[in-house]
Formats: sequence, C-alpha cells, structure tokens
Amino acid sequence: MRRPVAAVVALLAVASITLAGVAGYRLGYAKAMTALMSDSGHRLDLFTSTAVLMINRLSSIPATIELNADVVSLVSGEAPRNVESVNLFLHRLSAQLGSEAIFVADEQGLVVGSSNTTRQDDSRLGADIAYRPYYQDALSGFVGRHFSLGEARDTPGYFVAYPIHNGNRVTGVATVKISLNPVVDAFPLLGKPALIADRDNVVILSSQKDWLYTSLTPVSVDQRVDLELTGMYGRNRIGAFPLTVELNTEAASLGLDTVVDIPAGDNSRQTQLLIQGRTLDGMDWRLLVFSDLADVRSEAMIAAALSSLLATFLFTLVLFARQRRRAARQKQQARQALERANAELEETVARRTRALTDANAELLREMAERIQTEAMLRATQDDLVQAAKLTAFGELATGITHELAQPLGAIQTLAGNAREFVRRGDIANAQGNLAIVDDLIEKIGGIIHPLRSFARKSPAEPEEANVSAAVRNVLFLLDARLRTAEIAVANACDRSTATVWCNRNRLEQVLVNLIANAIDAMNLAETRDLGIHAGQRPDGRVFIAVEDSGKGLDATQIETLFVPFSTTKETGLGLGLAISRGIARDYGGDLLASNRPEGGAIFLLLLPQPPSRVGP
Repeated sequence: MRRPVAAVVALLAVASITLAGVAGYRLGYAKAMTALMSDSGHRLDLFTSTAVLMINRLSSIPATIELNADVVSLVSGEAPRNVESVNLFLHRLSAQLGSEAIFVADEQGLVVGSSNTTRQDDSRLGADIAYRPYYQDALSGFVGRHFSLGEARDTPGYFVAYPIHNGNRVTGVATVKISLNPVVDAFPLLGKPALIADRDNVVILSSQKDWLYTSLTPVSVDQRVDLELTGMYGRNRIGAFPLTVELNTEAASLGLDTVVDIPAGDNSRQTQLLIQGRTLDGMDWRLLVFSDLADVRSEAMIAAALSSLLATFLFTLVLFARQRRRAARQKQQARQALERANAELEETVARRTRALTDANAELLREMAERIQTEAMLRATQDDLVQAAKLTAFGELATGITHELAQPLGAIQTLAGNAREFVRRGDIANAQGNLAIVDDLIEKIGGIIHPLRSFARKSPAEPEEANVSAAVRNVLFLLDARLRTAEIAVANACDRSTATVWCNRNRLEQVLVNLIANAIDAMNLAETRDLGIHAGQRPDGRVFIAVEDSGKGLDATQIETLFVPFSTTKETGLGLGLAISRGIARDYGGDLLASNRPEGGAIFLLLLPQPPSRVGP
C-alpha cells in the first residue's frame, strides 16, 4: 500500500517542480527582455542624438560659401584667375572647422576650387562630380545630402551640397565632405554590434566589417544599375545582408524590437539576436543594434532554477511537517528505550573516561620526552655547527698566518728603528715609526676580528643580517685558499642592500661551507671561476647563489647530496651540506643544488626577509 502512495507523491512533486520551472523561465525571460530592450533603447537614443550632432555640425557651412565674391566669380567663369585665392580660403575654412574637405564646382560639374589639392577624391581639383546625387540636388536649387565613398575607396564621407547663386541663377555648387570616422569610433559605446544604413537601405557604417555595403532589402536589377551609375559605393558590389530584417520606415523605431534566429554552424549552438532601430533625424538614415539574447536566456534559466528550488523547498517543507508528526508519535516510544540505554551509556562512559585519563597521562609523558629529545638534538646541532666552524677555522689557519706575518715583521723592524731613533734623540722619526706601527696593529685587528667573530659559539636567535657584509667576511676568510687555487671571484653582492632574517654568524658558516666546496670542486678544472650574486624571488624570499665552473653534479650526487655522512671527498664526514640545509630551514629557508647549463654546479641559499621589510 505504501509503494503506490509514494509513487503518486513523487509524480506530484516532479510535476509541481517542472511547472514552477517553466513559469519561472517565462517570467525571468520576460523581465530580462524588458530590461534589455529598455537599456538598448536608451543607448540607441543617446547614440542617435550624438551621431546626428557630429554629422550635422558642419552641414550649414556650404550655404555661407557663396558670400565670398571670389568663389561666385570663379564658378561663374567671370574671374578664373581667382583659383589660388579661393583654394586658400577653402583650405583655411576646412582647417578651422575640421572638415574632411570643402570644394566648389561649376555648372558642368567640374571641381574648380578646393581645400584638397592632392588627394584622389571628389574634392580634387578637376574632378567631375556631375553624376553625384548630392551635386545634382544642389544644382537644382535644393540642399544635397548623401553618403559616398568618393573616388578614393578608403575615404567614405557624408557630402552636404548647397547651390551657389549669381543673382537669381545657380552657377555652381559648394560642398563640404564630413568625415564619418567619429561615428565609427563611437560604435563601441553601444557595447554590441551595430550598423547605419542609408536611404537605399545599404549598410554604409558598421562595427562588423563583413556587413559593410550589404543591403537590408532585396536589390532589384534596376536599383543595382542606378547605384553603380551614381558610384556612391565605389567598386563595392552590394550584396545581401546575412540576416532577415523587415523595416517599417513609418515608425520611429523602424517597427523592429524583433528577435531573429541565427542558423547554427557545424560546431556552434543556435543563437538569437534582438534587433532594435532608430531613424537619424533629418538624414533618412537608420541605426540598427543587434543584442545577443544569451544573457537573457541565462537569466531566464536562473529564474527557472530558483523557481524549481522554491517549489522543491515547499514540497520538502510539507514532507518535513508530515515526518515531524510521525516523529512525535515515535518519540514517546523511543524515550523509554533511551532511558534504558542511558544507564548502559553511563557505565560505558565511566569506563572509557578511565581509559582516556590513562592515555592522556601517557601522552603527557611522551610529550615531555619528545621535548627533551628535541632540546638534545638542538644542542647537538649547535655543537655540530660549532665543530664545523672550528674545522673551517683550522683550514684557514695557514692563510691567516701568512696575512699576519707581513705586518708583524714590519712592526718588529719599525719598533727597532724607533728605539734607535729615541737613542739618537730623533723624536720626530721615532713618532713616525710608531704611527706606522699603530696602523699595522689596526690592520691586524681587522684580520683577527672576523676570525674571532666567526669562531665564537653564538646563540641561534635570528637577526637582521646584511648579505653583502656576510659574503665580504667569508671571502676575506677564504682569501688565501682562493688565491692559492688561482680562482677568479665575481662577487655581485658588493652593492647589494639585501638583508635576511637569520643569525649572521650561522649565515657566514653556511657561506664558508658552500664556497669551500666550490673551491674543492674546481681543483682539477681548467677554468676556475666563482660567482656569487643575490636577489629577491617572486615569493618574497632572498636568494644567495654560489656558482662554480667545476665538473658539476651527477644524478646520484644530487639525490644524496644533503644526506648526513654522504660524501665523495677523501676527507670530511659529509655533514657540511646537511648542517647547512638544517640551518637554512631553521630560519624558514632552504638550500637547493643543481647544475649550470654551461657547466659546473650552483647552490641556491634561500632565506626570508626581516619582518620589518615584509609588507602587511
């Protein structure tokens, strides 16, 4: 009995959710379509007003040209020698107004004066424009307005022509060519594909290049012949517009606000476009805008989904209320069972609590042992670091002895000379020798101070350490080995201002280890170059790179390079790189190794910046 009831309820739920989704889709579609039409309508009105203003701002200029007596005399044939003065006048007028060109033609349609004297266009001197519609209208005493490509195919324009009177007779035509580039540049303001068609319904301006010079309505043979005779569209053959558009020229909106389907291609879905239009006042031009309805459908789908979810929620709420009533009936039955289980649970909880207490005590004991072990490991690591420093210090002894021998010998000689000068009573020379001795003692102190600082067992607390100073101290300590091995050092850290968050003594220990390894790696190399440079990585950490021109590292060495007691040297314990990596990681950094493309190895020491240099 329960199964048929459940099936009926499920069918009712599915039907309700489906109907809610359909209703939500229709309401969402209607709302989104209304919003789209309103927004596009406002954009159309604004663009139409702007386009008319940009085009018509110069339309009255030709009417004033006949006020120039030289122009009237020139087109009437009374003073043909006025060509230069007329051209200069028209050139200045065009430059001042910002028009494409201003020109005048006589009764035969020949351009006799123009602001354009070079470009191949209707405005060129000597051009025959008698066949142009705008010229014919003006010669008949009317104002001629027309789009035309002109003879130069890449210079479309809007031509406005006025008659030039000599008394009561029309003896010529004055024409201004207005550039349509500002209108084309304004198409992106619409935010969607758009076009402008002239009075013959031919697309003359468009944001889509493949729509240019296509006809919104079918073109008959007679119309095609007339269009080609006027030459308004140059050599472009007028094709059919790819979409079906039915215009009602009697309505301001052209009777559009219609939706057309775009046929789907092999790999594309079918789309729909909303076509809206306006007539440009006083120009008999039409502006059409094409809005993709993908967003409208998306909003409708969202509305359908929300409606379905709401229906699902309501249906679930009904089921929940029904289930709650059933649960209330079962609650009384479960209460008795709960009371019986409660006694068993209390006993179980007491038993588990005792076990948990014992486990907690054991965990505390293990934690104390682990803390003690970590402290011992830290102390052992500090001892290993100090031992490694003392080992390196012993290796440096020979070079330091050489560095100290020269100033000590000089001090002995100068001290003997000073005694002799004092015995002779030559105090001035004795003071001079003692001053030199003082300088030599200061030099010896400069040699001993880095050694004493390097050998001292210092705490591992981080501090702001200067990379350039650390590299300079290490190179000083290893100077004797570098000179003995005839290694050329390229230290690019001299002018570096990078600082790191690390104990400066341990930083020098790591650098001593890396540079000493590089010296050993170049023992048998023909070219011995050591390069050191520093910088900042994208992750904010500072890197210090130590490069050598040795034989590099093989795959086995790279895998075991940082393993303790793993070494390829005849002497040494193989702890240097392991300790160095441990030091770097203690301060939040790392130590990496790889081979250089040109040969040799490169070790990259990564360390964090001081907290004071890290942004919030």
